[in-house]
Amino acid sequence: MNESVHNPDQYMFGFRQIITNGKKKIGILLGAGAPVSINVGKDAWEPLIPNVVGLTRAIKSDLSEEDLRVFNEIESSIEDKNFEKVLSKIRALADVIGTSKVHGYDSIKFTQLTDHICNSIKKVVDRELPPSPTPYCELVSWINGINRKHGIEVFTTNYDLLLEQSLERVKTPYFDGFSGSRNAFFDPSSISRNDLPPRWVRLWKLHGSIGWEIGPNNEVIRIPHSQNTSMVYPSHIKYDQTQAAPFSSLFERFKNFLLEPDTLLISSGFSFADAHITSKIIESLIANPSSALFAFQFNKISEESFAREIAMKCPNVSVFCRDGAIINGVEAKWRTGILPAKNWQTIREEYFKNEEFLLGDFKILTRFLATAGGEFGIKFEEIALDMSYLPPDASLLQKVEGDNSDA
Repeated sequence: MNESVHNPDQYMFGFRQIITNGKKKIGILLGAGAPVSINVGKDAWEPLIPNVVGLTRAIKSDLSEEDLRVFNEIESSIEDKNFEKVLSKIRALADVIGTSKVHGYDSIKFTQLTDHICNSIKKVVDRELPPSPTPYCELVSWINGINRKHGIEVFTTNYDLLLEQSLERVKTPYFDGFSGSRNAFFDPSSISRNDLPPRWVRLWKLHGSIGWEIGPNNEVIRIPHSQNTSMVYPSHIKYDQTQAAPFSSLFERFKNFLLEPDTLLISSGFSFADAHITSKIIESLIANPSSALFAFQFNKISEESFAREIAMKCPNVSVFCRDGAIINGVEAKWRTGILPAKNWQTIREEYFKNEEFLLGDFKILTRFLATAGGEFGIKFEEIALDMSYLPPDASLLQKVEGDNSDA
């Protein structure tokens, strides 16, 4: 039997047309892997905000000796030592044991331990965006560089303010669901209407954010330089919390975006391990075959089990990994062929080099987006188009092909 392969040029040729067209409804899904791509170290790589392993290490170093002992004992009882599961178990114990003691802690002490961990998380993610060019700046450059029919929608599970900082540096207007300045209040009706001008970026923080806190009437408000937080931390209570305001409105917007006709969601730095988000994606994409998800993953296919699972369930999910891809439900390694256009070799080196696909790195993906509208843009008359190189997924290109004549 012939082994199936995927040609990266075939899909990146079509993807480049989509991201420069300006008429596609495009959303961005950013996970914890995005800020990891920013290096702030001098002699060795030091991410601006660490991944889960680095976050766990930072939390442990911030705990008291007694809290660390309890944390380690609970961690040792969990087979994969997953931080989210550790925090889930600590919260579960705080909810149920009352005055009884486990590991020497009662319910009050476990509640305090939860608070200490959550404060440590906030301390780690509350970082300033470096002044030098960053992936977030290049993402905003791509957003601003194209005259769009529909506003870009950014969905993120991250608590940091890096994207807000990059938008404000170049005075790009954005809306995050809150109105006002001193004690900004959440306005769900504006989210549901979604009638802002296309130049406004829609920024939806699905798990909450630094600066959110509980205000009068037990409602979430946004306060500049707030010292408190009502962020939804990774634990077993995620699902329950996301059913309450303002998270219910944000998740409803996420679902509605995926249900709109002819939409493309581009994900980066997201592992798809969040069951409540992944279930929304699967439900919506199965219900709406005209929408699509392009998931750019940092690791090899074998190391991206959650992304692989969703791609096998939904044919309109394309997962691009370092060593191969899952497209239309077909898992295969990469293999290049004839260049799809004149001068494409230079462009190929932006996403494929040394037999590895590179766009799973948020830094490289945003550079690819930012440069797409520059030297290549939509100057289709200057290149020799070979339509056989366009992705076979008609749901992605049914609008784009019709729009090319307007370019």
